[in-house]
This record gives sequence, structure tokens and C-alpha cells, in this order.
Amino acid sequence: MNDRPERPNRPALSLHVPEPGARPGDPVDFSHIAIPAAGSVRRPDPHAPASETHALVATLVRVLDEEGRAVGPWDPKLDADTLRRILRDMMLVRVYDDRMYRAQRQGKTSFYMKSTGEEAVAVAATHALDRDDMTFPTYRQQGILIARDYPLVTMMCQVYSNKGDPLKGRQLPIMYASKAHGFFTISGNLATQYPQAVGWAMGSAIAGDSRIASAYIGDGSTAEGDFHAACTFAGVYRAPVILNVVNNQWAISTFSGIAGGELTTFAARAVGYGIAGLRVDGNDALAVYAATRWAADRARANLGPTLIELFTYRVEGHSTSDDPSVYRPQNAGAAWPLGDPVERLKRHLVALGEWDEARHQAQHEALDAEVRAAQKEAERQGTLQSDPYQDIPSMFEEVFAELPWHLKEQQAQALAEAEAKRA
Repeated sequence: MNDRPERPNRPALSLHVPEPGARPGDPVDFSHIAIPAAGSVRRPDPHAPASETHALVATLVRVLDEEGRAVGPWDPKLDADTLRRILRDMMLVRVYDDRMYRAQRQGKTSFYMKSTGEEAVAVAATHALDRDDMTFPTYRQQGILIARDYPLVTMMCQVYSNKGDPLKGRQLPIMYASKAHGFFTISGNLATQYPQAVGWAMGSAIAGDSRIASAYIGDGSTAEGDFHAACTFAGVYRAPVILNVVNNQWAISTFSGIAGGELTTFAARAVGYGIAGLRVDGNDALAVYAATRWAADRARANLGPTLIELFTYRVEGHSTSDDPSVYRPQNAGAAWPLGDPVERLKRHLVALGEWDEARHQAQHEALDAEVRAAQKEAERQGTLQSDPYQDIPSMFEEVFAELPWHLKEQQAQALAEAEAKRA
């Protein structure tokens, strides 16, 4: 029985459920994406009112043109050595990712997540920050650690959860942490990084420190409450923080429209909070560097936060547990119109006469050898295959000042079982 009252001449209501433009089997089509010419977007003074940036949330800050030239007001005019270092770090991230992905497929670790196509998001931004600024990353910003010279062997030991893991196997593989390198521990609940970064930045300001914070979340996490709470606090108290949204189009298998990407840009959310906002070509290392430096200068001048949408594309699966071919067209990443960040920066250096194919190939081979050597050293300390039961009793340590009796019993049992399985 239908208990609804009759309302003549009123159409039935319906909900809109966002759907991606293409599914498996469909042709890849990015023609709907508006890409302004490199160098065409104006650059406000970092000390300008936040409102002067609000027209920029609907466009795209770009520096590198199709010929690899740096053009326009956002060109950071970096010297060749800095450009080569950024290129080297992005290449190292990609080589490292490939080796760790292969290690997971070989059963040496349980899980891995690659950042292919998104290397500039972490590497270029990190080079634009001061070394002691604190970063609050997600699981696709391993480039921060590489840009800050974190040891590859230590990174790999954390992936393997072996006896060389500084986190003692208490985090998932790829969830690194290093206070000394300004790398706040990664959380699987991604949106939590935003309020934590804002709180850290507020604490830095209260203490009269000079360090700022830079936080990252994905497009999907902007739909969580933590995002909105963080933006409110950051805006109200003018926290010295950079709030990065890595819009790589997909939150696991859910496309960005579910988080509001069909309605407007993610950078446009800055307008409602009255904070500065920028939308940036995330595959353009120079644009990422320039926007991050602009936001950092603003934060250090006590002018508050900047929300930066880094517009990019997740080339491969969400993780080693994901198969993107079941929810999007094959090889969609190869058709992404903003290209490959490594190739674009390489082309820029070649255009400057500061790089060539031979040097590029030699550097790739050297980095590959460096990563292979680090992998061998890390694997000598254990993998999921070679010693999956090592140091299990340590899970009970550093939690209680004095271990309760029932946990002592469990610790002894775990130790006995581990010894039996080794035998």
C-alpha cells in the first residue's frame, strides 16, 4: 500500500549518482578537461588578500609548455643543479617503486603502493620547503623522504617489516615515519593528516617557531569531516600550513565525482573558508615548486593557509591489492593530457642544454644499481618469505610501563610459537 499523499502535477524526485565518463571497454576520453596555456595564469603577490586567489581555483597554474620551455609569471627560475636534483629524485622514486612492487609480487612483502605519474607532487613540493618544515603525507608521498635523503635501506626495511624496520612492524608497509626528516607518520585514515597538520602549525606559531606544516590528502578524503574541521581552524587562526589535495581522479575504485569533483574544483573549497586557493598542474614539477614556495612564503608571513589542488592522474592501481582494469579503461594513465612529470622535466633540461639522452640513461642505470644494492642489504635483514615470525614478541613492548600478567602470558605464547615455526 502506498501511504504517500497524492500531489497532482508534481514530478517524482530522483537522486543523481555521479558516474565516470568511461568504464572498462570504453575509449579513453579526456577531451572535457580544460587546460589553459602554460604561463597564462596570473601570479598574485604572496601577501595579497586571499580573495585575490579565488579566480585561480577554476584554472590551472602551469609553467612548462609543450616544447619544455618555462614560461609565464609562475616560473620559479631554478638553477640547473636544482632542476637536475629534482629530476634525479623523481627518477629514484620511480625506480624504487618498481623494485618494491616487484618484491611484493614475489611474496617478500604483503603490500605496496606506487606513486607512478605523481612523483612531482611530493618531490618538487619538498624542494620548495625548508628542510625542517613538517610534512603530513599520505601513502603516495614517499618522494618526500627521498628528496630529504632518507636512507633507501631503512625505507625498504620498513616495507619488509624486518628487524631493520625502525617502526618494528607496527605500521603497514609504505606507512613510513621519521621525525628527523620532518615526515609525520602516515595514517590509513587519510583525512586525519589535515587536522593534525593544522594543530602542529598552530603549535609552531604559538611557540614563536619559524617552521610551517604541509599536509596531503587525496580527492576522496575531502568528503570527510576532518577536511572541513581543519580548513575552519586553519582559516580562523591563520595557521601557517599548506593544505594539499592530490586530485588523481580516483579514490581506490571510486572516481572523484563522488567526493564533489563534478560540482566544482577541489581548490574552489578554499573560497568558502576565506583562505587562499590554487589549482596546479600536478605533473609540472616547476608549477608544483612555484605554487608550494608561494604558499610557504605566505604562511611564513603570518597570512595563513593555502589550499592547493594538485591536478594529476593515478597511472596504476590504488595498491597491489587493486585491479584498475575492472573500473576504468585500460591504459588510461598513458592518455592523461598533462603527460609524465619525469619526461616533462627531462625535456625542459634538454631544452636548456643542461641534459641529454645519454646522461638520462646513465642516471637511470646508476639509480637502478643503487636501488638494487639497497634491496640486497635490506633483504639480508629479513623478508616475509625468509623470516615471517621474527621478533613477534616485540609487539607487546613500549605500550605499558609494566606489562599486565595476561599480556605476559600472550607474549610467552607468541615467543614459543615463533620458535616452533622457525624450527
